[in-house]
Amino acid sequence: MTEDLSPAERYAAARIRAADRATALAPFREMYEFGLDPFQTEACQALEAGKGVLVAAPTGSGKTIVGEFAVHLALAEGRKCFYTTPIKALSNQKYADLAKRYGADKVGLLTGDNSVNADAPVVVMTTEVLRNMLYASSQALLGLGYVVMDEVHYLSDRFRGAVWEEVIIHLPASVTLVSLSATVSNAEEFGDWLDTVRGDTEVIVSEQRPVPLWQHVMAGRRMYDLFEEETDHGGRGVAKREVSPDLVRLARMENQRTYNPRDRRRGKMVREADRERERRQRSRIWTPGRPEVIERLDAEGLLPAITFIFSRAGCEAAVQQCLHAGLRLNTDEARRRVREIVEERTAAIPGEDLHVLGYYEFLEGLERGIAAHHAGMLPTFKEIVEELFVRGLVKAVFATETLALGINMPARSVVLEKLVKWNGEQHADITPGEYTQLTGRAGRRGIDVEGHAVVLWQRGMDPGALAGLAGTRTYPLRSSFRPSYNMAVNLVQQFGRHRSRELLETSFAQFQADRSVVGISRQVQRNEEGLDGYRAGMTCHLGDFEEYARMRRDLKDRETELAKQGAAQRRAAAASSLERLKPGDVIHVPTGKFAGLALVLEPGLPAGRANGHRGFDYQEGPRPLVLTAERQVKRLGAMDFPVAVEALERMRIPKSFNARSPQSRRDLASALRTKAGHIVPERHRKQRAEAADDREISRLRTALRAHPCHGCDEREDHARWAERYHRLQRDTRQLERRIEGRTNTIARTFDRIVALLTELDYLRGDEVTEHGKRLARLYGELDLLASECLRDHVWEGLSPAELAACVSALVFEARQADDAVAPKLPGGAAKTALGEMVRIWGRLDALEEDLKISQTEGVGQREPDLGFAWPVHLWASGKGLDEVLREAEMPAGDFVRWCKQVIDVLGQIAAAAPRENSTVAKNARKAIDAVRRGVVAYSSVG
Repeated sequence: MTEDLSPAERYAAARIRAADRATALAPFREMYEFGLDPFQTEACQALEAGKGVLVAAPTGSGKTIVGEFAVHLALAEGRKCFYTTPIKALSNQKYADLAKRYGADKVGLLTGDNSVNADAPVVVMTTEVLRNMLYASSQALLGLGYVVMDEVHYLSDRFRGAVWEEVIIHLPASVTLVSLSATVSNAEEFGDWLDTVRGDTEVIVSEQRPVPLWQHVMAGRRMYDLFEEETDHGGRGVAKREVSPDLVRLARMENQRTYNPRDRRRGKMVREADRERERRQRSRIWTPGRPEVIERLDAEGLLPAITFIFSRAGCEAAVQQCLHAGLRLNTDEARRRVREIVEERTAAIPGEDLHVLGYYEFLEGLERGIAAHHAGMLPTFKEIVEELFVRGLVKAVFATETLALGINMPARSVVLEKLVKWNGEQHADITPGEYTQLTGRAGRRGIDVEGHAVVLWQRGMDPGALAGLAGTRTYPLRSSFRPSYNMAVNLVQQFGRHRSRELLETSFAQFQADRSVVGISRQVQRNEEGLDGYRAGMTCHLGDFEEYARMRRDLKDRETELAKQGAAQRRAAAASSLERLKPGDVIHVPTGKFAGLALVLEPGLPAGRANGHRGFDYQEGPRPLVLTAERQVKRLGAMDFPVAVEALERMRIPKSFNARSPQSRRDLASALRTKAGHIVPERHRKQRAEAADDREISRLRTALRAHPCHGCDEREDHARWAERYHRLQRDTRQLERRIEGRTNTIARTFDRIVALLTELDYLRGDEVTEHGKRLARLYGELDLLASECLRDHVWEGLSPAELAACVSALVFEARQADDAVAPKLPGGAAKTALGEMVRIWGRLDALEEDLKISQTEGVGQREPDLGFAWPVHLWASGKGLDEVLREAEMPAGDFVRWCKQVIDVLGQIAAAAPRENSTVAKNARKAIDAVRRGVVAYSSVG
């Protein structure tokens, strides 16, 4: 090519090459066997020019190269670089990568579990560790030149997202920020905010997948392409892609009904021959079983594969199904290598614990190249699966969606069993963002020519909807930032109240809220123009129609109000009747899912706030615990009793009755049906409507008839214009209130938190009291509750095991709420202390409600959950893993994770507790040692 250039052009090209060789990027490029992509080069050049960067690119595209260049620059300049990740597993993996590249002496690791070479020039850490450093004004921040925030889109996370914004806002101005994000649809908006709070920031967005992605649907014995071949081009984001006609035909065939009543032939229904033909057609459509899917992928050379199943039990069941089907994906040599690696990694685990953990079944699956991966597994087991998968010794992994957000574990293919998952409240369709995140694992850069996403056919599937899911790239970044008590005292301690308020107003949450106000203001202006037009339309020549319309609305409002009063009276009567119920009363539940005969086990009268439901007072009414005739034990609410209820009969509840025992429920339900099954409840009679006798309604009706506009021939036309005017006016006022509500929202929340902390003597103006300084060292959802427990000496005199049990209530949250059965608790001093913690929480909860600090907005203290107190007490008392897991009724992985969180908070309490005249700090350290043993100690990843 250079021969075609003129001498001047060759000279210019040589100058450019020489200038490039003089940059820090040139030697960095040579450290890699592959060339950098354009987006990587652009981001690295911006970094070298002294700019901050935001890089938004798909999973597996190599964003971390930009972060590694920041490490390279820091070392070249003799400055420090902190590399932050959202989870410990990623921190561990990144530490290993950087230590291998730059040497273990130059790289350190800081997580909740590990501290390795913390004074190194390059330190990998979880984002929370850096946040804590900033608030403590740690000496480690001296000489810091670069901070890499990997997976920065985590700031959308409801529970932890605020930490990312805290770090971005509080980092010294001299630090260059490198933000690495998944592909988000509002990267430019996020970049604008970074530009505002961090200075000059370059936004680099790449939509290009490094490995093309092909989308398929597997139905019966065939695997169909989701899009027509000639318009797909490997999923590289072509503007128009047509759904495969074969799939459309398949969906139409399945939707055809077997019987069409119009199709009568000679007085018969559809002929047998027609039905047989239809049966043959339908026999080609079924959802393949899990072993069948893996065999098909293996036959087509599409392994290794990750199959996403939105259930832990489903993942374990999938492995068992493959084993029972005789599936073997590994050679004898691979099996031998697997056993060597697994035995080496589990050598520290005692034999009796291996049996409890299901090690031998786990090993059998691994030897065959099959494994599960989910949060319920022991962390060591998860690490083994990850290592073997990357080495190609495990070829089929059945995983929950948490893997999609976790470590670097790409596959050739990704399989989605269903497009619906449980979101904690209901079964909901997965979003385009979730679909992109899950399928982003398909296609290994430098290994695969293309990746494959396979969705299994399900009855009623709409290929068009699936195509929309696969073709949409909407994944907006939404701030979840909310001030917390710990944040408030730390900010006031460093900056004072006024400056703290200003800092919070620079958050991404406030930035987004302020931007949205602009659009709302424009809508208000358009509405006001519309109101002028509607006012002209309702003008009446006989009189003031606006006044007439107002009277009509007043009449309607009065009728509605009386109807509501009647409903409220009926609810009050129902609540009063529920308060009279006693254990052993037989009642008839009038409506709802559990309508029918029921036996009252416990009346469920609210005792202040002891039941732990904010707002659970007499406005909401009692919540009786009942046994239905169908053997279900359920806690009912006011919605199940729209009318008053009376006891139909009385029954004795055996002392031996256990709500958790199916046999016990069956026996008592049978006795209930025998005792009262024949009783027919009285029908509720409707009462005369109050509107019929209301004086105000009579007055309004008389005034309406006397108004001049009442006689207008076009009255109803005018009324329609008046109704439109009223609706638009109401909408406009709501928009104006939204504008008022969105301006300074974060600062107003901060003001309410400061008011509460002032009332509790944590703050006095700009002064942080001794209590406040203690709170500044406590991080977590229940930071204020922990501080109040220390202040009130609730944990004084507790043994290490009892203290661990109490601290567990600050971190544990049950996966599924269980109102019916109270958790088992340790006795003695621990039980007393746990009760006192709930009482203190009730006091704080009432104070928060008075100051309008709402948990629904992500602020405030949730109720402490006592469900882990008994298991962690047993464990800290030295009991064996078998006994503890049996009592805990949870998988080993969950047990280890909660233990590690208990250890983390115990460490905070040991640091925050008073040193003099207190046993708490000493016992917290002993409790850490008591909990950190066995499976908890030898699991390196949290």
